[in-house]
Amino acid sequence: MKLGGVAAICAAGIVSVTAAFSAVNAEAKALHPPGALPEGGFNSLCIKCGKCIEACPYKAIHAASFEYGSSVGQPVINAREQACRLCEDFPCIEACPTGALSPVGGRQDVRMGRAVIDEQTCLSFKGMRCEVCYRACPLIDVAISIDYGAREGDDIHALFRPVIQDACVGCGLCVERCVVSDPAPAITIDPN
Repeated sequence: MKLGGVAAICAAGIVSVTAAFSAVNAEAKALHPPGALPEGGFNSLCIKCGKCIEACPYKAIHAASFEYGSSVGQPVINAREQACRLCEDFPCIEACPTGALSPVGGRQDVRMGRAVIDEQTCLSFKGMRCEVCYRACPLIDVAISIDYGAREGDDIHALFRPVIQDACVGCGLCVERCVVSDPAPAITIDPN
């Protein structure tokens, strides 16, 4: 068998395995680095070169694995492992040669996603004082605030519940720092 035939068989096998894996497992929604264009534009421009991965000083960006289906190899962030630190100079954006990561005016202009609180597992919604997600936020009192309220039937103690605001950029620092882990963090990021 010629080398071209072997390569074609290998390529067909890889495509088949990837397609089967994607069909069996729903694709995970990818949290892309700051400046990522909306999904269609990002997917068409990202060449999976890894330059943004190399440029990230916090090693928050890594190549997507097979769980991301067709996005495999694209730059993604696992906020629980290492959230985006929203660097002032955005070296990841500067390193992108294609414009898949486009310039942003500042931290407050980033739109990676939005935090979502699971009120069933969040300690603050269970009546305990936590505030870890609130304190971890680089846009404190802008992207996340605290709702101070009275406990039902209790005139002495108050509830301190976090509230996600529209200004949330989706960096994931709240997810990384969340003290709840079983069965999952009480706060997650819904990627754009």
